[in-house]
Amino acid sequence: MRVNLTFALVLVFAATSVVAYGQTPALSPAGADPETVAPAQPPAAVTDALTGLSPANTILRDFHHSDVKFELSTLMDTLRDRRHEGWVLAAYPDPKTGKPLIGAGFSLDLPEREHPQTDPLNPHPFLEPSSADLWQAAGLEPARLDAILDQFNHRKSAWSKRKFRKQIMSLPADITDDDAEALLRTAAIQAVYNARGYCRNFDTLTGPQQMALAHLVYQIGVNLVHFDQFLDMVNADQAGSSGIEIAALENAGPDTEYWTSVQKSLMQSQWARHYRNRAITVIAMLDPRYEESPAAAEHRVSAVLRPAVAHRHRKSAAASREVAANAGHGKAGKKHAARSRAKRSA
Repeated sequence: MRVNLTFALVLVFAATSVVAYGQTPALSPAGADPETVAPAQPPAAVTDALTGLSPANTILRDFHHSDVKFELSTLMDTLRDRRHEGWVLAAYPDPKTGKPLIGAGFSLDLPEREHPQTDPLNPHPFLEPSSADLWQAAGLEPARLDAILDQFNHRKSAWSKRKFRKQIMSLPADITDDDAEALLRTAAIQAVYNARGYCRNFDTLTGPQQMALAHLVYQIGVNLVHFDQFLDMVNADQAGSSGIEIAALENAGPDTEYWTSVQKSLMQSQWARHYRNRAITVIAMLDPRYEESPAAAEHRVSAVLRPAVAHRHRKSAAASREVAANAGHGKAGKKHAARSRAKRSA
């Protein structure tokens, strides 16, 4: 009986300690009733760590459709379009990095990354969960991800890059359409979440402008921090912005002129030149007149944005010029080519 009584007292003491922990109010102002002082609340990040909530689930918890001025389904439809990310139900290599992607360009092997907020005027943090975290937040089993990555790595080691690209559309599906939809939704919400970290006045933007920023975050990811001029201009109407003089913008005229400058800053990036078709769609959304006529807004961007220039190898270019020159002179060209070969043989 004595042991049981001691054990019960220990439990009561432990329960009292748990209730008291984290609820002790800060020092009360002089003359204030301690019972009326609200307890100090820990930061959300601390709360999530204590409750075991993952970064991906934190993002999903904090998202509300009423927080944005566009339909999330519209952003998802744009991303899955073949002119943007496409829609592939088997793991395939990224054309640039060779990393595994699936669905609408969902990355399968990214680690969780630190992404500090360096803008002192923007309190919104960044969250960069791992691919495994986003996968689980979408409701998919971790074991399936491991199996898909094993299969991808096996194919990548056995096939050349060219063969892998040719086989993409004929690969058996690793996930269903519903699975890909869940992954896309989770990653799109993460893009919206981080877009607020890049833009201080995200809430004041139009719906298409908000969607354009989320689209950029989805496609470019953490590399968007290197778009210094674009980000400076997007945040330029806030006091203390760097790189852009506020007084100059105040004299720049209507919003359309200001946003035209923002668009041009993005057009000058390598991303816009190398991914011209998708860039036209995204950059056009920044136009405050976009909702009046999306086609007209895209036409204005298309007229200015030029594709990247493909630089051919110097030797190949010289050979092409020689073939073209010889082809234009009939028998004389053939004799000239024969003499050239004879000299090279000698």
